[in-house]
Amino acid sequence: MPRLADKIAFITGAGTGIGRATAILFAREGARVAVAEINAAAGEETAHLAGNGAIAIAADVTDADSLRAAIARAVGHFGGLHILHNNAGGSTPQDGSVVEAPTEEFWRVIKLDLFGTVLGCRFGIPEIARSGGGAVINMASNLALMGIAGRDFYTAAKGGIAALTRSLAVEFAPQGVRVNALAPSATLTDRVKQLLAGNAALDRLAQSHLMGMIEPEDIANAALFLASDESRKITGQVLPVDSGVTIS
Repeated sequence: MPRLADKIAFITGAGTGIGRATAILFAREGARVAVAEINAAAGEETAHLAGNGAIAIAADVTDADSLRAAIARAVGHFGGLHILHNNAGGSTPQDGSVVEAPTEEFWRVIKLDLFGTVLGCRFGIPEIARSGGGAVINMASNLALMGIAGRDFYTAAKGGIAALTRSLAVEFAPQGVRVNALAPSATLTDRVKQLLAGNAALDRLAQSHLMGMIEPEDIANAALFLASDESRKITGQVLPVDSGVTIS
């Protein structure tokens, strides 16, 4: 039996990379997937690749009205919600030292990564509770668990997501909602490949992966575990999927 049979999933930032890999895997495992993506064409492509009745919904996770409407549309279309994967986010080469990086980059990453996750939980968790419970999967980072120079703003946002995950797990457990986070290291999406090019600090990080570099499918497999009933007694955890970076 598919591991997500009869489940309804809402995945943000699912037009490319980790989000796309997760949408395809969730659909293959029986879930009906709402692909939420600011790039409408990319979202439609992911929904087509995922199949199993997946739909694409244009959504901006930094805009409360947009995300509220997207989740409402998914619930209206499928009849409920069981899995929320707050995947949208990312850093840029403008990040750096707290004393040098532009403050605009701080607010960009806080709004996209942290506030976007807050909004996803704000609108998604009540729907999961109304559907009888389920799973929230946030995206932290191994940088929320270790120190590395030159990523101060991204680290702040991802550290906030890790802390938020723990508090929400306690708050919503009585409603049957599990809240966990994944903490990937550098994953070979197209965006990260561009970031790795010519960045000495990230080059060193890549070399510290004990089991080789991470592919989007590796993160999708971990998300599948946290979304499925196999992890029904796991909540409030931040799971590193980092090829051993945090211990090396």
